[in-house]
Amino acid sequence: MGLFEDLNRFLENRLDEFLRNNPHLELQALEEQLREQEEDTLRLIVDLQLQEKRSQDEILAVAQEIQRWHERVNKANSNGRPDLAQAAQQREANLLHQGNQLWGKMEGVKQRLAKTKELQRQIQTRRTEVRTKAKEAEATRAKSQTQSHWETSAWNQSPRYNIGAGVDPLDAQFRQWETEEELERMKRNMGR
Repeated sequence: MGLFEDLNRFLENRLDEFLRNNPHLELQALEEQLREQEEDTLRLIVDLQLQEKRSQDEILAVAQEIQRWHERVNKANSNGRPDLAQAAQQREANLLHQGNQLWGKMEGVKQRLAKTKELQRQIQTRRTEVRTKAKEAEATRAKSQTQSHWETSAWNQSPRYNIGAGVDPLDAQFRQWETEEELERMKRNMGR
């Protein structure tokens, strides 16, 4: 087991070192983690919204049952059936208790939903920040690679002309000018 732990630790260290040397990749990995967290959070939001809707439906159903049993209590009382009225009142009380529990459950779901939405906004903001930093790091890296490539290629690049072959147009112009000057000088010297 120690060998696997050592290998795992070695690989983690190498990965950390690689990411430190390539910050743009570290930022991309972080952005990917944030994207996954955002997706998980969105799934949780949808689940909580469904739970909230179910709770509301259950509360509505219990409220309708409470109303029905309340009417039965009144009907039993008005028709001289205190035994049925008492049993109906007990049922109504049980339903009220059940409704209060459902209401508390729904409030808990609403609080979790609000916190999850806030978390999703924070993740989204952080992901945008990381994406911006990743683009900046990539641009900086690309610029430094371009600069490094330019410096390397300029240093290693052979001239476009061969000095010994006289292919350089500027060199040819100077030679012609110098030759013409020499000819002029020789003509003046012969004319003396």
